[in-house]
Amino acid sequence: MRVIDESGKQLGIMSSQEALALARQVDLDLVEMVATSSPPVCKIMNYGKFRYDQTKRERESRKTQHQMKVKEVKVSPNISEHDLDFKLRQAKTFLEKGNKVKITCMFRGREITHRDVGDRLMKRVIEYLEPVSMVESSPSLFGRFLGMVLAPIGKKK
Repeated sequence: MRVIDESGKQLGIMSSQEALALARQVDLDLVEMVATSSPPVCKIMNYGKFRYDQTKRERESRKTQHQMKVKEVKVSPNISEHDLDFKLRQAKTFLEKGNKVKITCMFRGREITHRDVGDRLMKRVIEYLEPVSMVESSPSLFGRFLGMVLAPIGKKK
């Protein structure tokens, strides 16, 4: 196996017993780094410190990642103009932050007989949010609910 010491200097190719003896002399561990190469590459290091640093780096990288969430915006087919504008602006901010948005139009009572009103509303939502989103699942009826999912496009803030 090819052996590298704790400072990164290559010690050459040697048997596993020799490498283990070298690691014990300096009171460190012999860690196999690349098992698939020929010969395998091993490094003399403090394995406990290596694992600690590795988990610390993973934790730091997880902090910077953005977890995509699905935010829901509920509307009704007879929503007023101002309320719809407010909800669309809210959906736009969700999309700009990198979240998916589920638009749900709930029909009450006999409103379900006028599904075309809900379809027009959904088309209007798609047109308004077109610059910042793409339709992930097109509007479909689930019982009394007409719903669709929009996914963000472009850069996340």
